[in-house]
Amino acid sequence: MIQDVVKDMQRRMHGALESLHHEFRTLRTGRANVGMLDGIVVEYYGTPTPLAQVASLKVPEASMIVAEPWDKTMIGAIEKAIRNSDLGLNPANDGKIVRIPIPPLTEERRKDLVKKAHHMAEESRTAIRQVRRDGNDKLKRMLKDKEISEDDDKRGHDEIQKLTDKHIDEVASVLKQKEADIMSV
Repeated sequence: MIQDVVKDMQRRMHGALESLHHEFRTLRTGRANVGMLDGIVVEYYGTPTPLAQVASLKVPEASMIVAEPWDKTMIGAIEKAIRNSDLGLNPANDGKIVRIPIPPLTEERRKDLVKKAHHMAEESRTAIRQVRRDGNDKLKRMLKDKEISEDDDKRGHDEIQKLTDKHIDEVASVLKQKEADIMSV
């Protein structure tokens, strides 16, 4: 029974870490990456649709992303959605494709992105701690209902804490790597 609780906590903590990885992909570094466009939504015949579902995205060179819409009438909407995003990108189209040059980041913008990454990491750590709290509460209820012994309760709490520490350390590691990516020229 305790193993079920621990497995559930591990799955949920891993989910928080995966969510952080996904959020970090949307943060701009100095290099082109189609993941940075994940949050962009285009109006597709009145329906908000993710950019990746209305266009083929490619990175032909380190400082350029190319969006080739499947429906050529969407070029204006794609260009507008990218321009209105908070990524600071200035797309241009030639009637067939949208070219999105990735300008080099200024030192000030890099520092802002690092702050944003720290905020995202803190949200992830908070989510992991919430999962730990839920797990500990489940163990306390099981002990109160006499489903487990006090020794099992103690072992369960220790396992959940080790799991929490491991995932918090992984968040720190991922943050350190992202910070290095953002600050590298």
